[in-house]
Amino acid sequence: MTYDLLLALALFAFVSSITPGPNNLMLMASGANFGFRRTIPHMMGVALGFVFMVLLVGAGLVQVFDTYPISYVVLKIGSVVYLLWLAWKIAHSAPINSDDESSRPMTFVQAAAFQWVNPKAWAMALTAISAYTPDQTLSAILLVGLVFGAVNLPSVSSWTVLGQQMARVLTNPRRLSLFNWTMATLLVASLYPVIWPS
Repeated sequence: MTYDLLLALALFAFVSSITPGPNNLMLMASGANFGFRRTIPHMMGVALGFVFMVLLVGAGLVQVFDTYPISYVVLKIGSVVYLLWLAWKIAHSAPINSDDESSRPMTFVQAAAFQWVNPKAWAMALTAISAYTPDQTLSAILLVGLVFGAVNLPSVSSWTVLGQQMARVLTNPRRLSLFNWTMATLLVASLYPVIWPS
């Protein structure tokens, strides 16, 4: 991979990782509701889960969709249903000092698995592999995964920090509830390109 292509990949990884999307909205909500430390497994699951996804897409997983087009439809429906369920959970999150056992941050495994139903993650992975690995060699695919691994974690962590800082003004249960409902609404809004593609 040339230096120019590597620089372009790093820029793409940064912009696509730092901009709003389901992962970042959920991490901001988790940071506000549970704090930075309790959200670390969620952040690690996003970062490492996405790298794993990039590697599998690069290894030829996308050919499954070409061979079995119905699998794309199933993935799309599953993504929409799961994101709606997550939005409901965010909207009904209990305050951080609540004894509600049903309100807890996403685990590492849950966050890593979420990448497979995250429309933005699929778009990022497919674009990264198709645009930045023209020769489709193993070394190029590994380099794409490495770049995303280096860029993604700090990017998504910034959203958790933002949520944690917002918690200072979300001490009132009513304000926290309004914040959670806003995050849930934005998460549902992020489905617009999936449900109604241009």
